Amino acid sequence: MWAAAVLVATASLITPSLTAQAGAAEGAVVAAQVLAGGEDDGADCAVPNPGSPAASSLLPDPFKKLNGTRITAKGDWRCRRAEISQLAQRSVYGQKPAKPASVTGTVSASSITVNVTDQGKSASFSASVSLPSGSGPYPAIIVFGGLGADTATIKAAGVAVINYDPYTVGKEGTARNNKQGAFYSVYGSSSSTGLLMAWSWGVSRIIDVIEQSGGNILKASATGVTGCSRFGKGAIVAGAFDQRVALTMPIESGSGGVPILRGIPGESGAQPLSSAYSEQPWLGDAFSSYTGNPNSLPVDTHEILGMVAPRGLFVMENPYVDWLAARSGSVAALGGAEIYKALGAGSNITYWSDVQDGTHCAVRSEWKTPLQQNLQKFLLGTGNGSGVFRIAAGKSGNLSSWRDWQTPTLTDGGDGNGGDPGGGTGGDPGGDPGGGGTNGTCTAAYRNVNSWPGGFQGEVTVRNNGTSTLNGWTVGLNLASGQSISSLWDGVNTGTSGSVTVRNTSYNGSLAANGTATFGFTATGNSTPAPGNITCKSP
Repeated sequence: MWAAAVLVATASLITPSLTAQAGAAEGAVVAAQVLAGGEDDGADCAVPNPGSPAASSLLPDPFKKLNGTRITAKGDWRCRRAEISQLAQRSVYGQKPAKPASVTGTVSASSITVNVTDQGKSASFSASVSLPSGSGPYPAIIVFGGLGADTATIKAAGVAVINYDPYTVGKEGTARNNKQGAFYSVYGSSSSTGLLMAWSWGVSRIIDVIEQSGGNILKASATGVTGCSRFGKGAIVAGAFDQRVALTMPIESGSGGVPILRGIPGESGAQPLSSAYSEQPWLGDAFSSYTGNPNSLPVDTHEILGMVAPRGLFVMENPYVDWLAARSGSVAALGGAEIYKALGAGSNITYWSDVQDGTHCAVRSEWKTPLQQNLQKFLLGTGNGSGVFRIAAGKSGNLSSWRDWQTPTLTDGGDGNGGDPGGGTGGDPGGDPGGGGTNGTCTAAYRNVNSWPGGFQGEVTVRNNGTSTLNGWTVGLNLASGQSISSLWDGVNTGTSGSVTVRNTSYNGSLAANGTATFGFTATGNSTPAPGNITCKSP
């Protein structure tokens, strides 16, 4: 598959294009969203018929809705993401069916079994489990085909490894009208869904079983995916189309994976789209219409990477094998990073192609530290994460030449449908107002973003209702009995239970007239009653 000459070149450091503060609090936020959001938290969004968009050699605007307007609030990304998902399924990957009518199985220290019944048909498959030392329950990385990020580093960090054979779910070497594997046993051998989406469906069913297992061995809210080469293609699709995946790590995925589809024809030595389509039924049948004309696609892979946001994403690429299209991969990552930044999660995406070893799917020393950092932040809830871009000079793409859109400054709130403000990224549309307080020109309002058994995520919006700039604010609130703040971001708190005060940070204390700032937190305990006696005062 990857027969290509290895070009020996010197990779050099490109100045990181993302500079955003990262912290363990962000990892806690992602974990809360993963646990509460489900496989697809935009399933209820109304997606209009896209019609036939005009062809363009430039990357589609990820912030432009199908009705022609651009999103303006972070909460609006929820339903914009649903639009991108539907477009990608229709044109690139094929449909991912909704959760089957029945998913059962078992989780042990050595294996996971999955049994699926839907539409009157059934199928089963399994995966092996390798636990690290220590005591559980453990976070886990699902490794496609035994080929992905360094499993020794993963296990040394205290993370379990789930060895997933995707061929049991979608077999290679089959004709498009006679696809085989567990997915096609349920949905038909002539299904137009490609192998990558079928493999993604298998990952989702593994997570279903982990969720049902009670969490004694593996943590349902701390699952990642990784794969290299064709399995890297599968890993990015799995992470994009299941929001329960906390950390996605595709490696050297090549055409049909991370690299922008529009860039493949112009990148010397890259595997042509027609070859990627015909080599194996990886991509959906509908993609045949675009192999010679990717400019007509209504989506591109920068938006697929953006579908992972704000969850953890670590893209690893090889600049030495032209077949892998690393230059187009860097453009996709830079474009996806704009989505991360707009959502206030710029430090949650890492890209690394600046490596010395050109061997395909090798374990590389350059990736060890960012791998550890991403595991710590998104699966273990510790550390500051990575959030850097290291692009090999010889395969550095230029995002500015691929877009005519600018990244908006998204406000807090939004309901996911462009309607009344109130929803947050990954949270309930509208939330729970909970209460508010006022002191002079400074007001504060609380809403419950997410809740789960034994915990919840809250958010407080501070507003300057005066006519001049507000320089500094302090919010007071009372937590109910049994509630205790476990992490807090975009503010500095005194106390974690009972009477708590939160003051501004150095970067969000100055508010123009009618300006707002938001801080959030996760807490243990029941979400009701909501924190009360909320006050706000300025110096």
